[in-house]
Amino acid sequence: MNVDIVTPASHFTLRLSATRRGARLARRLTAQQLDAWGWPYDSDANRTAALLVAELAANAVLHGRVNGRDFRLRLTLYPADPALRIEVTDARVDRRPPTPGTLEPPSPDTESGRGLLLVEALATHWGTTWGDPYTKTVWCELALG
Repeated sequence: MNVDIVTPASHFTLRLSATRRGARLARRLTAQQLDAWGWPYDSDANRTAALLVAELAANAVLHGRVNGRDFRLRLTLYPADPALRIEVTDARVDRRPPTPGTLEPPSPDTESGRGLLLVEALATHWGTTWGDPYTKTVWCELALG
């Protein structure tokens, strides 16, 4: 009898203040968690994951902030592939990001507006989900292998 053993996914979830400090902490904790899971700080996978989290967390703080409400970071490692799913959940369901594949680059003299373009370029997949009437989650997936 041949039985495939599936390695279970590993999870890391944390609520952070919807501030620039919270976004910075999300990036640092992501790098630390990936290092603990076997992708060292100086690896391309760790640096890319930290950049993706930085962009999604910055968007949650800038566009998804509601006074008195935190944002949530969730990392899910799928070791068999290996792949990482990054989810950032905020409290602004009324502010929906564009859908994947519809992003327009900002004009060259604009100083912001490139975060989701980076996410689209670096992630394997990305999108937005609404699980309840109070939150939205912007997620992306990254191949680590």
